[in-house]
Amino acid sequence: MGTAAVSGRGLPPPHPDPPPPKGRRGKASDRPQAPPIPAEVAAWRDGGKPVWVFAYGSLLWDAQVCDAAAEPALLRGYHRSFCLYSYDYRGTPANPGLTLGLDRGGSCRGAALRLPAEALDRVWEREMSGRPVYGARLLPVRTAKGVRRALAFTALRNCPDYAGMLPLDEAARRILAGAGRRGTCRDYFENTFRHLEQLGLADRPLRRLAERVRALAESAGI
Repeated sequence: MGTAAVSGRGLPPPHPDPPPPKGRRGKASDRPQAPPIPAEVAAWRDGGKPVWVFAYGSLLWDAQVCDAAAEPALLRGYHRSFCLYSYDYRGTPANPGLTLGLDRGGSCRGAALRLPAEALDRVWEREMSGRPVYGARLLPVRTAKGVRRALAFTALRNCPDYAGMLPLDEAARRILAGAGRRGTCRDYFENTFRHLEQLGLADRPLRRLAERVRALAESAGI
């Protein structure tokens, strides 16, 4: 089964489109820098105790933190969801794709990563540069060794990139149709799903979405 973006043949584009964002970023070199680390997070980082970050998506397999000690962790009050529009990397303003976020409600299984201070600074740049779509929160996560206080990057519901819980077909169509500077949204989705499956972290809603993406792709012959 191919992973090319939908070009309008066999599968109509999703409708209606969300309003295009204001101030869309251009070239990678023009990408807005991350805001300064808040005083609370900086004090926590510099407090002399282990620094933990909750990873739920691509940070789990990011090469920059692959050597970090990791503990399976459960975060309550948030869940993994393709809840953010992508107007640049995996879509366009006219045809946005979807990317993964940590949205309010439910729970999420991931990993608590133990990082040195300098690695936390790199993770901050990774997550917080570009369009402001995440809020940084220090949250309790449960591990086999007890509760850790970890930094989590959660989706901002008041930003124009927030898609929320789209109907299953709408989300699948956006994943199939989106393509941007970093490639197709479908490639991004399939890569994310494959990694989470390998880690035993793919939950039921994500599997349902993957099944629907593949069913729509098959019916459209793509």
